[in-house]
Amino acid sequence: MSAELPRFHTARLLVRPWREDDKAAFWHMNAKPDVTRYLLPVQDRAGSDARADSIIQHFSDYGFGLWVVELPGICPFIGFTGLRHVPYQAAFTPAVEIAWRFDRAYWGKGYATEAAQACLDFGFDTLNLSEIVAVTRPDNALSRAVMSRLGMTHANNDDFELPLPPEQAHMRPHVLYRIGQEQHIGQKAS
Repeated sequence: MSAELPRFHTARLLVRPWREDDKAAFWHMNAKPDVTRYLLPVQDRAGSDARADSIIQHFSDYGFGLWVVELPGICPFIGFTGLRHVPYQAAFTPAVEIAWRFDRAYWGKGYATEAAQACLDFGFDTLNLSEIVAVTRPDNALSRAVMSRLGMTHANNDDFELPLPPEQAHMRPHVLYRIGQEQHIGQKAS
């Protein structure tokens, strides 16, 4: 990826563009059932690489995307977080979504919230987005907790079903969380 793409330093993390060598770590993470429990499965390394390529393409198309999260001096790839255009149609689209995925060894340490907060700041302060959404399966308590810590709110009437084929019907139910620019600014001020 190009060096001119945005990168962020937080208190503990580097949030940076992808490098070609990140694909092996991405596949290693995607191959873990506990990491992908609430996601559509990645069947093999080629599928994982194709997803990484689509993430990288989003940067080329829009100048932002899902950044790699690095724990400097400890691990060059602990997961990803960032912003992307929602790639399907729903009642709330078009929209920009914040998303994350971390390797199991890095759960429970606040890294998802820390990295996602930097991405929210970028989305509102630099991209001047009016709203950012997040989606997950209803039973994904860990991601829902991160959404709440970020100040995002959930309303039951926003819940929706992903447009998936019948064989993936069990993956359709999703909850939607939102945060607006004014709400984000108010949280930063307090």
